[in-house]
Amino acid sequence: MKILKFALLFMGIISVADAANITIFYSPTCPHCHHARDFIRNTLIYEYNDLVVDEVNATLQENGQEFVDALNKCKYTSGGVPVMVIGDKCFQGYGEMMNDDIRNAVEIDLTEEQKNSANENRNAMQQDRDGFVSQHQDRQNAVTEKGAKKN
Repeated sequence: MKILKFALLFMGIISVADAANITIFYSPTCPHCHHARDFIRNTLIYEYNDLVVDEVNATLQENGQEFVDALNKCKYTSGGVPVMVIGDKCFQGYGEMMNDDIRNAVEIDLTEEQKNSANENRNAMQQDRDGFVSQHQDRQNAVTEKGAKKN
């Protein structure tokens, strides 16, 4: 039985519950994109311990095909940004009223224990945001920028 579980895990049939990763397509000049990225960078990555975020500047030529592919996957006919792809869910635009829907998309495959941990993290941030963030600075590594210029 252990061999079968290992084989299924290896083949990807059984998976460990993980937060759905976020890919956010943005434009540097878009104010809604800045707000969405701030929510992700300053809140979500601290709530969800395993969350991984890929930021993709949709205005860069080298990211154009990936952006078009995301628009097609999401069945969006407008090229408006931000576009967030979270698992099988897609969001275009951003407003604070979307925060719970975004969290729900992130949590779709999480265990109850992982959801409880996210709630505990959220509560801890409400009590002492600066303290919590300073204790978890490593979470900033959860965000990577595709196509970022290296100095």
